[in-house]
Amino acid sequence: VQLQASGGGLVQPGGSLRLSCAASGSRFSLATMGWYRQAPGKQRELVAIISSGGTTTYVDSYKGRFTISRDNAKNTVYLQMNSLKPEDTGVYYCNFRVAGLAYWGQGTLVTVSS
Repeated sequence: VQLQASGGGLVQPGGSLRLSCAASGSRFSLATMGWYRQAPGKQRELVAIISSGGTTTYVDSYKGRFTISRDNAKNTVYLQMNSLKPEDTGVYYCNFRVAGLAYWGQGTLVTVSS
């Protein structure tokens, strides 16, 4: 499985970005997909996940601002990020989990700064 994340960039506080992660292979619809953030000098942490059935879970600090979604026809998971804050800055990674196996994308950098 290969994962290609895109959509990061520099945005002002209060702005929005949409991240995308395209997956290769035929098992995307069976996978639980997640977005994680790694701030400079910090460990990678969960942002949100979406199950194969479309159930979503968010870490509290992102609830109401971020939305995870998936398009199984395009093998793609999205993260819509609104009301961005400087503390949202980091490299965002997508994660693909199925049948006990996990794969990571290369990450896309999001910088929230004025």
